[in-house]
Amino acid sequence: MRVDVLSGASRSEGGLFGAVMGLTHALNKTEVNPRLVSHIDSHTQEDVGRWSPIPVELHTACGPLLSSMKLRRILRLSDADLLHVHGIWLDRQWAALQWQKRSGKPVVVSPHGMLDPWAVANSAWKKKMVGRLFADEALRQATCIHALCASEAESIREYGLNNPIAVIPNGIDLPDLESGEQQERKKQLLFLGRIHPKKGIDALLQGWARAATAGWELLIAGWDDGGHEEGLKAQAGQLGVSDSVSFIGPQFGGDKERLLRSVGAFILPSFSEGLPMSVLEAWSYELPVIMTDFCNLPEGFACGAAQRIEPEPDSISAGLTAFFAMEESARLGMGMRGRNLVGERFTWAHVADNMKAVYSWCLGGEKPACIRMD
Repeated sequence: MRVDVLSGASRSEGGLFGAVMGLTHALNKTEVNPRLVSHIDSHTQEDVGRWSPIPVELHTACGPLLSSMKLRRILRLSDADLLHVHGIWLDRQWAALQWQKRSGKPVVVSPHGMLDPWAVANSAWKKKMVGRLFADEALRQATCIHALCASEAESIREYGLNNPIAVIPNGIDLPDLESGEQQERKKQLLFLGRIHPKKGIDALLQGWARAATAGWELLIAGWDDGGHEEGLKAQAGQLGVSDSVSFIGPQFGGDKERLLRSVGAFILPSFSEGLPMSVLEAWSYELPVIMTDFCNLPEGFACGAAQRIEPEPDSISAGLTAFFAMEESARLGMGMRGRNLVGERFTWAHVADNMKAVYSWCLGGEKPACIRMD
């Protein structure tokens, strides 16, 4: 089975990069033969080698129209049995729609949380315009839409789409904690992700200023999406927490691994997520997690691997104060339960088997249990 995967090839895609790369590598170990088709951006040359041995077809991005035309030419020559499009509101959707109309072959679309009500309302006028131009038709014509969780499936229905939905989470490869440089855990709470309003960092800083932090330090790691970091740094100064809050920039590869091996806990106070890779990564390194319901991982609360907060300052403050007052053994237990949860339900091998079954169904095979028709 040959599948062309349409997504970005570099870290510029944020969490989408790790999610799509992990799934594609896992699929390559099955009878699926994926090829990545991507535009070139400022980080492509640094990151394209990480896709090996997946074939990668690159095209230059010279504005949405020219980029779409180049992508259409690549797809016109493709012998793929199916396209899998990751991300919406993008020119890759338009190119995939044209390929589908010409070839009559199936298309699977993974919105990755981009149909969540908060996400749809953010820059709403741009999305309405893109929706009318091509995105809504591309979604309606999709053979199947991939939801990361039940909450995302509901958002897809609320958007007015009646397509079959495959509910399959993101996955992760469990790191070997017995090898590598395992450092002593520090009293550091880590946020790792895009510096973006939907992540709730503004509320986190306010909550941090009000909490009894008991000698802990807050590390904010990630790339500045839209120029928000300077304002957040200024806010930390105004709140008087600059001494206990550090903005440490993007963390990749070995730097990220060393960070996850050394901090004491992880936080994600988001307003909107699909299913965050960062939480799965934190659990895989046995980190206790503090997160909102919008992270769409209720399993973490159910098994005692996470502490619930709301994305507003008072709730964050109360949650942090309670978390820091725990016995160290209780926090360690949360982290161990998180790693066990990932091993049981969120490994890439399990995810890839389900996605392969969805592809086979789209091509005329038996309907897998993960497909929702309602």
